[in-house]
Amino acid sequence: MRRVAIVSVSMVVMLAGCSGARPVLYPNAHMQSVGKEVAGQDIEDCKQLAESAGADERSGSTAGRVATGTAVGAGVGAASGALGSLIYGASAGMGSMVGAASGAVWGLLTGLFSAVVGPSSQPSQAYTNYVNRCLQDKGYEVTGWQ
Repeated sequence: MRRVAIVSVSMVVMLAGCSGARPVLYPNAHMQSVGKEVAGQDIEDCKQLAESAGADERSGSTAGRVATGTAVGAGVGAASGALGSLIYGASAGMGSMVGAASGAVWGLLTGLFSAVVGPSSQPSQAYTNYVNRCLQDKGYEVTGWQ
């Protein structure tokens, strides 16, 4: 019971620490005149506009990322299982099967975790382009995303 609580708390902390990338604004005259609080609200407004226009912050589909992770895990597991069984003298076929199964499970779990938490990479290009253009129209200069 205590383990479940520890794991639950750990997951919440990890999810809270994974915030999405945000645009970095150059401190031009407009940025300095409106201040950080207004600029932050303008960023949020532009992000909402991008999402309502159909630009998805995440690049690629969730199902595609999970399937890719599962397939890659199975391939890596099969190869490492076959290699391990050859080294230790067991049947290469059996080692491949065990390795593929364990690799597929690992790939599935990591794919599901990344789908829930979100990708660690930058947002999709359509999304960043939309937000950048929106902010530019408001008078800001976007120098990049972090």
